[in-house]
Order: sequence, then structure tokens, then C-alpha cells
Amino acid sequence: MPTKLLKASTFRLTLVYLALFCVSAGVLFGFIYVASSTYMERQTEETITAEITGFVDQYRLRGLGGLRNTIAQRAAARPDRASIYLLVDRTDRIMAGNIDRWPEGQETDEGYVLFPIETGVDENDEPVFHRAIARGFLLQNNARLLVGRDIEERLSIQATLFNTLVIGGGIMIVLGVAGGLVMSRWMLGRLDDVNRATTRIMMGDLTQRFADKGSGDEFDELARNLNRMLDRIERLLAGMRQVTDNVAHDLRTPLNRLRSRIEVALMGEQTDEARELLEATVRDADSLIQTFNAILSIARAESGEQQAEFEPFSLREMAQDVTELYEPLGEERNIVVLLNAPADVQVIGNRHLVAQALANLVDNAIKYGSEAGHVLVEVRARPGPSLIVSDDGPGIPPEMRERALERFVRLDPERTTPGNGLGLSLVAAVARLHEAKLSLDDARPGLRVSMTFPAIPAPANARQEARLPA
Repeated sequence: MPTKLLKASTFRLTLVYLALFCVSAGVLFGFIYVASSTYMERQTEETITAEITGFVDQYRLRGLGGLRNTIAQRAAARPDRASIYLLVDRTDRIMAGNIDRWPEGQETDEGYVLFPIETGVDENDEPVFHRAIARGFLLQNNARLLVGRDIEERLSIQATLFNTLVIGGGIMIVLGVAGGLVMSRWMLGRLDDVNRATTRIMMGDLTQRFADKGSGDEFDELARNLNRMLDRIERLLAGMRQVTDNVAHDLRTPLNRLRSRIEVALMGEQTDEARELLEATVRDADSLIQTFNAILSIARAESGEQQAEFEPFSLREMAQDVTELYEPLGEERNIVVLLNAPADVQVIGNRHLVAQALANLVDNAIKYGSEAGHVLVEVRARPGPSLIVSDDGPGIPPEMRERALERFVRLDPERTTPGNGLGLSLVAAVARLHEAKLSLDDARPGLRVSMTFPAIPAPANARQEARLPA
């Protein structure tokens, strides 16, 4: 039985209801058995009591001789010994009846005696015994009267009733478990459809929709409502994306023109004060352009549209390019940027976005690392394809690491270092797009940021070859 099915809430809920139903059914079946058995026992006792009352009347009216004649007539009328009669004198000599001696058996609390009686022989000439119940009385002159009934048929009916209830209960449990399995599998199937669609939507595929089976049940109603909600969200995001692109384009273009004009102006003759102001304006324009670029990159990464551009690429080659690019920047702060990538590791993703995320991590490491220190970029294959960037700066306190991934959050309260607070936000967006695990840890000293990507599934023929014996 699949482990997923055993862990399913529907299956566990079915088992709980089944257990409650079994307990209820067990109580009901027990009541039916006890009530039926008690009724049949009472019927037997009432029959014996009625016959005893009749014999007592005969004894009072006709004496011992009249009682003997009555018993003899009834015994002759019932040769099958369904009713048992016996009248003996003080010496236990049989005066009348259909059994040959006073029985010895188990006495009940109500004064009855349980004993076996021989009712005939079977096909092998072996004697057949039935169980019987009787009650004895002492008469005048120490004579004794015994009146009873053959209860073999009653006990057989009780045994049949008991076996029927037990078998019925077993069938009910088997059918209940089977029904629970079928219902759980059906529920899991519908929930798996919802989970698969939800996973694809979380990965950015807003065109994904929940399946409507057309059965008109609650799942179909939920699917229709969710699909309508996704339609609305998709329209809103498309509108926001269009507005964002337009705003970014409308603002970036004038900023680039402004920057170009200032650079042209810097080529001419200016006073030192004017030159300083123009250079400061260029730096501010660069900062604004970088902020717009970062916002657009985050928006594109979170939209999931660039999943269509996913392809296998080498983490080592990409890390080598980024490391070489940032080595001059590190040298400005006397920081050595090192690369440790002993083996090539392939991942599937958007190489440009991953490179941009790694560049942000290296840029932050240089920016916040210790002067004359080092920044280490690592590429590892185990436990999964990973990019790791470590510095020897002050690091980030554990309670601030989650917040550092939010947009426009800068942990430097005085904001003395350059930046816009979007670098780690872009890294987090790229990690979500690639379903990579992003973690910020203590490098002792410094910060250690790692991105662990999903491994590329091995081809089916490769897995088969791996299973073949050498």
C-alpha cells in the first residue's frame, strides 16, 4: 500500500469513521445476540414452567397415580424427547417418563439442571446426544418429578446467529476498508491535480488552470472559482507588467540621455566646482538606472516567463566569467576574489539571470567584506549543484537574514555604503524561479550565501545502463 495513501488525511478520516462505525455495529450486533438468546432461553423456561404448573394441578386433583398416567401419556406422545418427563419413587425407581434415569449435570443459579440426553444413533450406529435443561421437584412420599426440554436446536440457532453476526461484521470491515481506499485514492487523485497545477502556478506559469471534470461536485466548483481568480490575477499582472515596462522605459531613456549629455558637458571646460557637481549627477543617474534595471530584472524573474529560456549550462564556466569580471573591483579594495570549482557542474536554468544573481553576491561580498580580505566563490556538485559565495566581513545577524532578502531593505542604518537594497532580492527571485534553495549562514567570520539547484534528472537509458550488471 503506498505510503502516501496511508498518510492521506482522507484515508485516516475514513479509518476513524470506520472504527466508530465498527464499534457502533459491534454494540448493535451484541445487543441483537444477547436479546435473541435471552428471549429463546426465556421461552424455554416459560414452556417448562407451564408444564410444571399443569403437572402440579394434576397431582393435586388426581394424586400420584393420576400424575403418573398423565406423564406416561405425554411421554408416549413425544418419542423424540423434545420434552423430557420423569417420575421416580423414593427408591429412584422409574414410575413414568421418557428417560431411563435421574440425570446428573450442571446446576444453574435458577435451579435448572443442564445434562446430555441420548436421542438416537447416527449412520455409524454411534449414539447421538443432545443438550437438555430440566427442573426437578420433590413430591409427597419422597417421589420426585423432572420436567425439561431438549435445547439442542435452540443452542444451534444461537451459534448460527453468533457466526452470522461475526461474519457480517468481518464483511462490513472489509467493505469499509475497501471503500476507504477507493475514496482516498479518488480524493488523492483530485488533490494531486490541484497540487500539480498549484506548483506550476507557483513557478510562474500563470496560464495553468485547474481541471474541471464536469461532475458538478465541490472540486469542480473550487476549480472554476480558482480559474476565475487566476484569470483576474493574470490580467492584473499583465497590466502591471505593461505599466512597469512603460514606466521603466519612459524613465530609463531620459536618464540615459541626461547622463550622455552630462558626459558631453564634462568634455568641455568647467570650473572644478561645476565638474564635481556634474560627476556627482552622473553617479546619481547611474544609481537610478541600476535601480530600474534591478526592479525590471526582479519582475521578470518572478513572472516566470523566462523559464521558456531554460537550458543546460556550466556553473563553473559561468562562475569563472563572473569572478574574472569582479577581480578588478576587488583589487580596488585590496580584496582577493578566489574561485574554487574543481569539477564542472551542469544545471538547467537561465544563465543570464543566474550570472546576474552571482554577480550581486560577489559585489555585496566585496562591498561589505573586510578590506585586504578575500572573497571565495565555490562551485560544488554535492549534495546538489551549488554556488557558494563567502566573505570575511561582519556578516548578517541570524535574526536579520530573512529580512535582508526583502526589497529595498538595507541593513546599514546610516546607508553610508552604495546600493539600493535590491541585490539580495534579485538573488532570492532568481532562486525561486529555478527552485533553488537559498541560505544565508555564518562564514565565521563573514557571510556565506549558497544557492543549491535541483539536480538534472539522468536520462532513462542512462538509469537502465546503471542497473545493468558489470
